Amino acid sequence: MHGHSEMSGAAPPAIQAVAPADLPALFVYLDEHLQDNGRAGTPLFQPMARADSRFPVDKRAAFAIGLNAEVGAPGWRRAWMALDADGAIAGHVDLRARPERAAAHRCLLGMGVHRDWRRQGLGERLLAAALDWARSQPGLDWVDLEVLSNNAPARRLYERCGFVFAGELPDLFRIDGEQHGYVYMVHKL
Repeated sequence: MHGHSEMSGAAPPAIQAVAPADLPALFVYLDEHLQDNGRAGTPLFQPMARADSRFPVDKRAAFAIGLNAEVGAPGWRRAWMALDADGAIAGHVDLRARPERAAAHRCLLGMGVHRDWRRQGLGERLLAAALDWARSQPGLDWVDLEVLSNNAPARRLYERCGFVFAGELPDLFRIDGEQHGYVYMVHKL
């Protein structure tokens, strides 16, 4: 498919903000990315059954609406994607409003890296881009994230990037007959 990461000297993917016109390609990427959810040695990274791992239609609409909302408004969202030399999406990160109105000083982070680009520093670069942007936003003080307890690679990445453990809900999800907890991590800006 992509395979560019195996080539020596391949240029690192360029990170750019996601614009509304980028959403169709981003949604195709996210659908494909979710095919790795809990498969072929990849930890479960979304709380959904392996067979149902698709980017939900209602989330597509919220994503589009959120990109057009002002930061601080309910439902706002900002996203970045990493593009390889051929213009294929190699990874993504997004920040979005928390649903609680009294938590407007915080936002939630979501991210993922394409299988061909994992363990090459792209996750750290994507997180740095999102955190740099968040620091520039007046009134935004915290970035929160939720990660499945068993996803050790993601947890180690977040710790390296300054996120700290804030708690865990064990057995929050029952997925494909397995119990999964959620770890909550936070980053003070």
